[in-house]
Amino acid sequence: MRRRDAILLGAGALATLATAAGWSVFDFDVRRARTRIRSGSRIVQSRFGAMEYGVAGEGPPVLMVHGTGGGFDQGLAFASRLVGLGWRIIAPSRFGYLRSAYPDDPSSENQAAAFVDLLDELGIDRVPIIGGSAGALPAIQFAIRHPDRCSALAAVVPAAYAPGRPKVVPPTPFAAAIIEHALRSDFLFWLGLRTAEDAMIRALLATDPKLVHHAATTEKARVHSILANILPVSERTNGLLNDARLAGDPTPMALEKIIAPTIAISLEDDHFETLAAARHIANIVPNAQLVSFPTGGHVWVGHDEDVFATLHAFFVANGFGRDAAASP
Repeated sequence: MRRRDAILLGAGALATLATAAGWSVFDFDVRRARTRIRSGSRIVQSRFGAMEYGVAGEGPPVLMVHGTGGGFDQGLAFASRLVGLGWRIIAPSRFGYLRSAYPDDPSSENQAAAFVDLLDELGIDRVPIIGGSAGALPAIQFAIRHPDRCSALAAVVPAAYAPGRPKVVPPTPFAAAIIEHALRSDFLFWLGLRTAEDAMIRALLATDPKLVHHAATTEKARVHSILANILPVSERTNGLLNDARLAGDPTPMALEKIIAPTIAISLEDDHFETLAAARHIANIVPNAQLVSFPTGGHVWVGHDEDVFATLHAFFVANGFGRDAAASP
């Protein structure tokens, strides 16, 4: 055998082994992700079909509504600091995410109605609600349409309407490719995590990767887990595409009808420009509070403790959980 042929054959064998090894790692990671989401949640039946939810903690209940790419798992992870402060977190998977149904009309209004059904099943009369990112849309509708069930509203980096706010579009062609293809394929999403994590952070988390690079170790781990825990993305695709439709170009809501105590939180450098929506909420909802931070991006890098200490203080100041919730 000529030397060149031997080299080519050896290179081909190495490529085959590398491909097999890569697929083995991918298969392991996806299996682990599926195992993770199959534990820690329950199912109730709403008027729209199955609704999945998870619960963590003891004490007064808070409804935590996840953002794009989430599910009950993201909701519980986002609000984990509140568990340590004495709250019981109830985190539903919204329409099209994980084991929750995807009805013919997956609107924000119907998502809010499904929350009412969940509370009925759990025997909970009224509850504060936190809506993060695209999850702020049904959380706001919950406050507008079901004031007897909503005791307080917190809109965190709300992907909601603001006058003059441009339609959300991918910032680069590569980001567009991620959204178009990787959000439909577990393998492509996994490959993006392995080879282009910074681009994924910028495109999907609307955050400057440099913030993550310079963050504390715990914050780096939190951001990495937000992204990695979108796997298996194939079980979130319908929800992701619905969020792209609803939050990409959000419509105005009747904010003036909200009577629950309200707080809106955002960051100046959020690439999804949610500060404009937070300001709009604070300007229209009677007596609403606005809290903003100069840096942190869409996933509030470096401010996780601040955000949830603020929410805890807001709920306690409005008379919720005084006896059961600990002080931060």
